[in-house]
Amino acid sequence: MPVKLTGMDHDWLLVETLGDEPAIVAQGSRTKNLVPISTFLRRNPHLMAVQSAIGETVRAGQALTSITPKNDRVIRTEVVHMSDGVIHGVHLWIGEPGAEPPDRPMPGPLKWDLTAGIATDTAESLYNAGRDASVEATQGRAFAEDLPARALNPNESKVLSMVIRAKPGHVLCSTWNVTDFRGEPITVGFVARAIAEEQDDGSERLICRAMNWRSVVEGPVVRPDDLAQRILNGLAAPGVHRAIVDLNHWRLLKWLDKPCPFFDWRAGEQGETVLHPGDERHVLGMAREFVDGPTARVLRLPAHGGGFTPIHVTVNRIELDNDTYAALMSMRLPTDEEIAAAEQEATAVEGAQSGTRAALKSLLRLRKITGQTD
Repeated sequence: MPVKLTGMDHDWLLVETLGDEPAIVAQGSRTKNLVPISTFLRRNPHLMAVQSAIGETVRAGQALTSITPKNDRVIRTEVVHMSDGVIHGVHLWIGEPGAEPPDRPMPGPLKWDLTAGIATDTAESLYNAGRDASVEATQGRAFAEDLPARALNPNESKVLSMVIRAKPGHVLCSTWNVTDFRGEPITVGFVARAIAEEQDDGSERLICRAMNWRSVVEGPVVRPDDLAQRILNGLAAPGVHRAIVDLNHWRLLKWLDKPCPFFDWRAGEQGETVLHPGDERHVLGMAREFVDGPTARVLRLPAHGGGFTPIHVTVNRIELDNDTYAALMSMRLPTDEEIAAAEQEATAVEGAQSGTRAALKSLLRLRKITGQTD
């Protein structure tokens, strides 16, 4: 809806600048769904001055203060840039000369490297998301560390789908109600856009660049239809930890219970192997089988402190969005019988492989002696 800024409407405007046209994503603390600046300020006489201020701020990469041609308004801007220097947006305030702007909500830039499967945050984005920014790392994070655990939120399937099947230009703006690390309810607004970015070595990576901010719930509070959440809670079992996983890349996306303490699920983000090499065949088999129904294996996953530890994994196929599928993975400690069966199977497979190699060597020796060829 076009807006004419007057009186008490002089809020900071958060403008996302990664698209073809700058777009409003927040007015003060209130989330706006990517409204083009030309639409949002269509009736405002200072539209051209605002557009010029945004463009100059992005080009200069620093905050600016300017005055409109009629000297009746001051335009102030602040840059929202990621730790790698890329500008995600501009914070904009328009007011009368001599007036002081209100306190500025602090946007938090962050990015997800969708190619490498690694998230990078800032202190601001961690704070806005309700995390303890004083103890949490900003670099080398798992995607599951950035998404709120346990609770389900509107449009969350869109975010997960963006990770699994992202394409350049995919964009999403939404507001979630979550619980911060102190147990207090908060509302978080965010915007995310997938971009193909060329790297220094000439390769191309798909990067999701985003901003978040502390938002507010507008209008009357309506109890959501939380049937999915109630079903999820009803199926919870002691000792079982469920997560949504991109099985194509063995990438953990979101915990549906408390994170599993039995193995080091952050190992992949630290550059370590996420699966024992001898169990790769199990994962391939599970990927084939879970299309038709649940499948389960005992897999050796990274242990805390190094090495691997056996975990019983059950996988169900779920549809996140149209033609976008993920794995609902349930993890628990295996029983002694399950471990013994897995070890017996591994021994049998290794024996069969050893026998095959020996037979092949014998055949090659025989052919060499007799001079046979195919």
